[in-house]
This record gives sequence, C-alpha cells and structure tokens, in this order.
Amino acid sequence: MQRHRNPRAGIPRVLTAAVAAAAAIAFAGCAVGPNYQRPAATVPASYKETPEGWKVAQPSDQADRGEWWKIYDDPQLNALIDKLNQANQTVAQYAAAYRQARALVSEARAAYFPTVGLAASGTRSGQRQSSTQSSSTSSTISNSYSVSLDASWEPDLWGKVSRQVGAQKAGQQSAAADLANARLSAQATLAQTYFSLRELDSLQKLLDDTAASYEQALKLTQNQYAVGVAARSDVITAQTQLQSAQAAAIDNGVARAQDEHAIAVLVGEPASTFSIPPSPLTAVPPEVPMQLPSALLERRPDIASAERKAAEANEQIGIAIAAFFPTLTLSAQGGFESSAWSQLLTLPSRFWTVGPSLAATLFDAGLRSAQTEAARAAYDQQVAVYRQTVLAAFQNVEDNLASQRILAREIVVQKQAVDSAQQALAITTNEYKAGTVAYVSVLTAQTTAFSAEQKLATLAGQRMVSSVELVKALGGGWDATQMDRETGDAAAPAPVAQK
Repeated sequence: MQRHRNPRAGIPRVLTAAVAAAAAIAFAGCAVGPNYQRPAATVPASYKETPEGWKVAQPSDQADRGEWWKIYDDPQLNALIDKLNQANQTVAQYAAAYRQARALVSEARAAYFPTVGLAASGTRSGQRQSSTQSSSTSSTISNSYSVSLDASWEPDLWGKVSRQVGAQKAGQQSAAADLANARLSAQATLAQTYFSLRELDSLQKLLDDTAASYEQALKLTQNQYAVGVAARSDVITAQTQLQSAQAAAIDNGVARAQDEHAIAVLVGEPASTFSIPPSPLTAVPPEVPMQLPSALLERRPDIASAERKAAEANEQIGIAIAAFFPTLTLSAQGGFESSAWSQLLTLPSRFWTVGPSLAATLFDAGLRSAQTEAARAAYDQQVAVYRQTVLAAFQNVEDNLASQRILAREIVVQKQAVDSAQQALAITTNEYKAGTVAYVSVLTAQTTAFSAEQKLATLAGQRMVSSVELVKALGGGWDATQMDRETGDAAAPAPVAQK
C-alpha cells in the first residue's frame, strides 16, 4: 500500500481513477450473450372439443373477480376455500419460496454498487534487544493506531451483473407463478374433493332410501309367505337384498370419511376435529368463461413459470460468456495512522491510496467453454420443458371440454334410464302382489333401478369434478401480469376473470 503525505502528490492518480470510472460506466451497458426471446410454441386456432353454442368470452367476462370458486354458488365451499387460503401449508411453502426469490433479486442488485468498509485498530508491541559487548538487554515498546475507510467497485463492463439481476428477476417471476399455481391447485383439489364428498352424500341418501324400499319389499314378501302365496326362499332372498343394501350404506361411510379427512388437511386443520355435515349434491356445472387458445399462454401459471425459467436460463448463458472477458476493480482507501493516540486524527497522520486493477484468466483448460456449453444446454432443456407444458395444457383443456360435453349428454340419457327402471320396478312389484310373477322378477327390477340411480349420482359428481378441472385448466382467471404484483402472501387469493 502506498502512503502519501503530500496532498498534491495523489492528484494524478485521482484523475486516473476518475477517468477509469467514467470509462467503466460508459461500457457498463455492453452486455454479452444472447438477448432473450420467448420460445415459439404450437398454438391451435380453436379448441376441438368445445360444446355446442360456445362463444369467445367478451372483455367484460375478464374483469378481476378474485374468487373463481364462487361461480358454484355454494356457501360451504366458499368458507372452506377461505380457510385454505389462510392456512394451507403447501401454499405457505411456495409463499416462502417466493419471498426467498424476491430477496435474491435484491442480493443481485447490490452488485451494481460499491462496497464500503470501516476499520479501526490499535496495537502495542515490544522487542527485546541484547548487547554482546555489555551483556545487557533492553526493551523497545511501540504503539500503532489506525482508522481507515475503504471502498471497492467492480463496474459491470460486460453485463454480468445485469444478467445476474435479470436471471434472479425471472426466477422471482417464476416463483410468483409457482405460488399462484400451487394456490390454484390446492383450491381446485379442495373443490373437487368437496364435490366428490357431496356425491357420496347423494349416494348415501340413495342407499338409505333403497334400504327402506327393500325393507318394505321384505315385509311384503313375509306377508305373501304368511298367506301361502310366496315361498320361504322369497323371504330369504328379500332379506339378503336388504342386508346387502344396509352393508353398502355402511361401507359408503369409509370413502366419505377419507374425503372429509383430505379436506381437513387442505384447510390446515387436524382431521380429528374437522367435520362437514352431510348434504346431497344438488349443484350443476355453471357456464365457464372461455378464451381463444392463444390466451392460454398468459392465463396458466404453470406455463408462465416454465417460460420464466427459460428466460432465467438464457441469462445464465450471458453470465457464462462474461467470464471470458477481463474484470476491472476500482478501489480506494484513506484514513489516519499514528504511533500516538493524541496525534491520530491530525493532518500529518493521514494516508490514502487509490487505483484500478484489471484481471483476466489466460488459461483454464476449457473450463469457461464447458460452462458456457452447459448453460446453453440448460436453456435448451428449459425451452423443451416450456413447450411440453404448453402441449400438456392444451390437452388438459381439451380433455375436460370433452368430459363436460359427453357427461352432459350421458346424464340426459341416464335420467331416462332411471325413469324407465322405476316404472319397470313399480309394474313388477304390482305383478308380484297379484301373484303373476315370481319374486326373482322383483329382485331383478330392484337391482336394475338401484344401479341406474347409482350411475346417475356418480355421473353428476364426475361432471362437477370435471367442471372444476376445466376452470383450473383455463388458469382459474389468473394471468401473467400478476407475476409482478404477487405479494407472496399465502392468504391472498389469486385474482381471476369475472364470468
């Protein structure tokens, strides 16, 4: 370290440093590496499986509503998802990951600015000296005090810092999209599980009603047997039919309990203290606002996350290329140094040093080339992930559009089948009372009617689950502009388009 007591002696060096700093700033905008462009992806002009009468949503359909699940008009579902938004631990994990990504952006931006440090020290040392002539020894005691301020700055000559900031910013946006996707997935899972539970409630009611009907049939058979019209085997058959229905009603409780426990976990409550009162499914799928396929790229958080990861990987290529170029560091230090405490902060005790340094790697056995190639391969990988995510998203939408269309038609036919089975059961029962048919005919009609009604209840539940999956497949109303507005608060629901 050079120390200067003459103030004017350092002027040329100060000017040199100033010129170097100005030159560094002038070149700071020269970022090496490829500029990012969103990867191309195949987007169809229209959905193949759209139901009849479908039309593109109007701009008014896209107004922020914030709570997509309210299109189902179910207060119990609304209350459960409110709890999920507050307490779901999976969403909380992604919220913490988002906050971490946001902090990494601030960390990267800090490299734009110089580092300044303050140091102070005080030492006391002694040295013992021996005289060969007089055979005597003496001690020398010395003190040293210093206070200094130092600063260093590495100008962003080749855009390395800007690339790092860009990479972390893309990572933050990806984390925001991941948070939105985790929240949407949890909400959709809860809604689907809720409608599955309501389907089981409908089935439970059907089983209870069927058991009551079979009990009446048993009494009829017992009466017929008492007057000698029916055989003992008819009574036993009717009794077996009743007991089977009662066992099925009990068994249905297992699946319902499991759905209830799954909902408890989603809303962040212990399964032991959580319960939902039974209520048969009465909801029908609402009309879901649709957009053109091209809008799906902006409305699915998983697609947005994959695209931002590709942008982040692109920035890493620039960071790897910047390593081929020399780095410039500007540093300065100044302060006071004295052997006497009383003279420390005086003009003669001052010192300073300033100057740039340039460093470059001349040989690294292909390390930087390998790192650059690895960065390019990582980018290609993320591009493939993005395109695959887009393809899977369109498949997801088409699957559920087809499901909604086909289930709607199937339910219409199944209702007709239920009506026919009920009529056949009524006719067969009357014929059995009149003694014109055997009880096996009643048994067959009962089984047919129950199977038809059970199928109808199952289809209704499947249609509601598919409806929720369609809303999720369309992004739940989320759009890519919300990545920069994400707060990371797990309690805040992602805004969604108004129907």
